[in-house]
Amino acid sequence: MKYLLGIDLGSGSVKATLIDRHGRHLADAASEYPTHYPQAGWAEQDPRDWYRAAVRTLRQLLGSYAFDPADIEALTVDAATHTAVLLDEANRPLANAIFWTDQRSAAQAAWLNTHARDLLQNQAFNTATSVWTLPQFMWLKEHQPELLAKTRLVLFAKDYLRYCLTGDLATDRIDAMGSLFYDAARQRWSPELVRLAGLTSACLPLVREPTDPAGTITGQAAADTGLAAGTPVFTGMTDTAMELVASGAVALGQSAVKMATAGRFYSISDKPCLNPYLINYQYIIPGTWYPGAATKASASSFRWYRDAFADNLVRQDGRSPYAILDEAAAGVAPGSEGLIFHPYLMGELTPYNDASLRGSFVGVTMRHRQAHFTRAVLEGVAYSLRDCYEVLSSEGLAPDAARIIGGGAKSPLWRGILADVLGIPLDKPVHDDSSFGAAMVAGIGCGLFRSVEDAADRCVHIESRTEPDAARHDCYDKHIQRYRKIHDALAPIYQQEYPIE
Repeated sequence: MKYLLGIDLGSGSVKATLIDRHGRHLADAASEYPTHYPQAGWAEQDPRDWYRAAVRTLRQLLGSYAFDPADIEALTVDAATHTAVLLDEANRPLANAIFWTDQRSAAQAAWLNTHARDLLQNQAFNTATSVWTLPQFMWLKEHQPELLAKTRLVLFAKDYLRYCLTGDLATDRIDAMGSLFYDAARQRWSPELVRLAGLTSACLPLVREPTDPAGTITGQAAADTGLAAGTPVFTGMTDTAMELVASGAVALGQSAVKMATAGRFYSISDKPCLNPYLINYQYIIPGTWYPGAATKASASSFRWYRDAFADNLVRQDGRSPYAILDEAAAGVAPGSEGLIFHPYLMGELTPYNDASLRGSFVGVTMRHRQAHFTRAVLEGVAYSLRDCYEVLSSEGLAPDAARIIGGGAKSPLWRGILADVLGIPLDKPVHDDSSFGAAMVAGIGCGLFRSVEDAADRCVHIESRTEPDAARHDCYDKHIQRYRKIHDALAPIYQQEYPIE
């Protein structure tokens, strides 16, 4: 039997997924690595930790499923975009990588939107926020110029991990867009935006298609991981694009809503959408794009809530703490008896692009118990995704139904709340991990699947559909108006008390 392998460099772990040539899921493995927070608002990762975690993950996968690694026909790697690695002349990391949740470059992003807006819109097709690589490099140029002076090559996260496996130095056009210094109109690095980043074009990698060959597993990587030397590796792309492939959203007009560390709402389109509150990326299918709206803290809001307020919960009868919290929250009526949660734990993107916003519980009374707070968190994230949906709707991109993906999508209660808040059906694929999509893209690269559409037809299956309830949708329409009024009242206070420096 022949196999395909996908490797996802996630926000806190490396996950590998093995499928067969018929698209059947066979095995998963994962290993965690840390994020470092040296100052408030900062977030960094050590690129060397990524490879160490990948080695552990692949060793675990090989030990848990009986197969010959030489039978892997192809593999690809994916990761979140924006996170860049600065390499020296020997291709060694010069420093920790600034992670995309880092907020230190908010002032540089604001400068770009004031002084380089037309350049960004016409070449990068996006508006700057602190998540993008360009303002991060502008911050480095101002505060750590000696680091940029030593930089000989810039790679993005997935490309650095792939380099460790193959020695290949390149990126793909989708990940390149995540830098904000790629000219997507001309399919090249933008000389003007690269100059603003404090770089030269000589520091930037070759740009390929996601399905282009990217070398083979080296002897050293084979010794480290247990993979077979010479295994073909393909370039890959960003995690969200891989998740869209895994969800089966591969045709114009199809959409996916993602509840992971961050929340995303994407629709497949034939053109970018120049709305300052939307993010634009090219898609794996030539001539297509996936404009999207984003909320910074989606499933991570629930994780934060569990860690901060329910750390006493332990796994019971095989159920996770999340399932226990869900069970109690299901007994609370929609609207949580007036308790409102704003998931602005790291500022917010759509529809505000405001790094000064803060999270809040508003409307607390003596009647509220833990179950109310739990449901309020789930509802608050759903409200933030409704904001995303309405921005897409204003541009004619709102879908009649959407695929729902990400860790938060595993909760039937949360899926139901989101369907009710949005007012559209949500279809949950059996497998939606980006590592599954990466394995599919590996199959496209090696010619096993004829196209993205063929891969989706053979690999993607829908587990369940969640229909919205009309009465609950009407109820949530009233609560989301209160949610927005509270934002409008508190935003000036946050902007005064937590100014962008």
